Amino acid sequence: MSSWLLFTPITFVVVMIIMMIILRILGTVAPSVKTPKNSGKLKAYACGEDVKNHRIAPDYSEFFPFAFFFTIMHVLALVVATVPADGGKAVAVIAIGYASALAIGLFILFRRQ
Repeated sequence: MSSWLLFTPITFVVVMIIMMIILRILGTVAPSVKTPKNSGKLKAYACGEDVKNHRIAPDYSEFFPFAFFFTIMHVLALVVATVPADGGKAVAVIAIGYASALAIGLFILFRRQ
């Protein structure tokens, strides 16, 4: 391959043209919708069941503490990993203070449950 193909805009255009060709080919193979009202092509898939009204409303209240926990732990790991080794005591105190504040926040989060 030439190096001109590695140029980002040219690569983007080449990939876009290839994807448009694939889209056209698959568009001719896909079944067409004659009557959109009666066709199942535009309906949401519900395991083959015809659902008249959607009664399920997902509740994410149990998911939030876990998402918050992992977010806090990843931020803490990022902060601790990027503390400079030659930063001195002031930087270490700031990192320990930050970790302590996050620990208190996690304690409050899981204490409420």
